[in-house]
Order: sequence, then C-alpha cells, then structure tokens
Amino acid sequence: MAEQIEISSLDLRYEGYRLKSPGAEKTLLASILENGIRDPLLGVDTGGCRILLDGFKRYRCAIKLHISIVPYGSLGDDEAYGLIELLRASNAKGLSILEQARLIDELKTVHQMGTAEIAGLLEKSKAWVSVRAGIIKEMSEGVSRQIFRGRFPVYSFIYTLRPFMRINGVKKDDIDEFVRSVAGKNLSTRDIDLLAHGYFKGPEDLREQIRNGHIGWGLERLRKSAQAEGKCTELERETLTVLEITLKYMQKFITRCRVSRFKTGAFYAQANLLSGGIIRQLGPFSKAIREFYDQSRQA
Repeated sequence: MAEQIEISSLDLRYEGYRLKSPGAEKTLLASILENGIRDPLLGVDTGGCRILLDGFKRYRCAIKLHISIVPYGSLGDDEAYGLIELLRASNAKGLSILEQARLIDELKTVHQMGTAEIAGLLEKSKAWVSVRAGIIKEMSEGVSRQIFRGRFPVYSFIYTLRPFMRINGVKKDDIDEFVRSVAGKNLSTRDIDLLAHGYFKGPEDLREQIRNGHIGWGLERLRKSAQAEGKCTELERETLTVLEITLKYMQKFITRCRVSRFKTGAFYAQANLLSGGIIRQLGPFSKAIREFYDQSRQA
C-alpha cells in the first residue's frame, strides 16, 4: 500500500540504471502539473533508507515542480528481491532490454546470484538471462553512459554496433570513438546506421570528418553514394564490393604490421610466399587502379 513520504528521503543509487528520455519526461511533467503523481514511486526499505528502483522520471518531475511529498510503495526490505520484482514486472513497467541487462548484471556482480538462480526467480530461460548479461560485457563504460543519458539510442547499439563487433571484429575503442562523435546530435537511427557503415567500412577521410564533427557532410556524402549504388548494374555493384573489400584489408594489413607480434617460422614462411605474390601484382594493380580512379573521376 502506498504511503506519502518526503522526496528527500529517497536513495537514488539506481538512477543511472534507467534510461533517460527527455521527450517522455517533458510529457510526464505536463501530466503531473495538471493531475499530480498518480502512480507511486517504488523502492526497497533497507539499511535505514528507501532505495528508489522505479519512478525516476516522476522523481525528477517532482523536483522540477518543487513537490516535496510523493506517493511511495515498498517492495520489501531485500534489495536483490526488489530488483527481481522489478524485472518480473518489466513488461508492465516498460523496461528496455538494456535496462534489464544492467539490473541483471547488478544481481550477478554485486549480489552474487548465478544465471540459473536468476532465471528461476524470473521464470525465464537461462538463455534469456545470458543474452542480457552478455550485452553489458560488450559495452564500455563510455558507451553505457551516453546511452543511459539518452544521448545515443539503445536500438542503434544493439542492432547496428553490436553486429560490427561480432562479425567485423571492430574493437570497443573504435565503438567508443564513433559513439562519442555522433552522440547528442539528435540523429535518427537510420542516419546512425548509415554513418556507422561509412565509419567502419568506408575510407579514412570519411572517418576523420565524422570524428571532427562534420556529421552533415558525412551524411550527405553517404546518401549520395547509396543513391548512386541503387542505380548500378549487377556487375557494377560487384565491382564496388571488390573495391570496398580491397580498401578494408589494405587498411587492416597496414595497422596490423605496425603492431607486429609475429614470432613463428611457419608463419613467416607462408607470409613470405603470399607477400611475394602481392608484390608481383603491385605494378599492374597500381596502373589499373589509377586508370580506374581517373575514369571514375571524369565520369
């Protein structure tokens, strides 16, 4: 049963575990201004304090409106149990998969609960728990901070950036750099997807422009490229793919040679044969690519 409490008595340690949405918060602010706080804030009463678990938007709206007394409902006196209850009601509470992941990580790392135990209490499969635990491990602190502050969409991380990490072997540092470059720019998920493909699969000059904050320039260039590719013949599309792969692996090889940790004789024996074959092709390749570049530039 809800009680009326002083808003200043709430412990906000879990505020950073919930996603911020300025748009939704603005709508909620108008509703509370007109109708007050209808649904109680939820938390656990433990260690002599009330730890808030659900209702952070309502809390921030109340602070903005100078409301000092708010309705509050307790989920008990056990912090881990309170998190489990919040996760059990996640469909009704509208927790995103990333918020679920953050809470599950808290249960595993702080409360030392195992995957099977969490799955049993939530009445979910172990795979359901493992998938969410894995998301947090793949995310750096910097990326997490941008997402939970509402500066970078969850959807773009899960469905655009994670595949680059898994399939293309993009490192966390590179993901950090990209997110830092585009976060807080009010870009659509479609624009972020376009920029990500250009950033991780395109030329260095495009990456440099995006890193330097020239997002509009990068989007315009990528849109023109996408439109042009849509008008290409099958042979032309295949040739563009060959060029893209060639550029990608040339850049990858240059980077790898700079941080060489090669040791075995077996590696050097095979590498010598392959690199010798490439060297023999450098002359014809250089001539062909220069002629092709001149032809494409004139066209």
